[in-house]
Amino acid sequence: MADKDRKFEDNKPGKFFVDDECIACDACVMSAPDNFMMDEDDGHAYVSKQPLTEDEIEQCKEALDGCPVEAIGDDGGES
Repeated sequence: MADKDRKFEDNKPGKFFVDDECIACDACVMSAPDNFMMDEDDGHAYVSKQPLTEDEIEQCKEALDGCPVEAIGDDGGES
């Protein structure tokens, strides 16, 4: 499970985040391309935009469920 105390600083504030367990597999970017980006210099994904629509929320949940190392979290806050 992702740990919000270990989330990357480049995550936009809000409900979803990526922590330092990320292995840069790109799965989240493929699932929710409007909400996740890769930091190519540091080799990790991060939330570039919190979801605003139901479709984006579902895509972010799909990314969370599909993360092979459980590096994506949902802190239960507002998106």
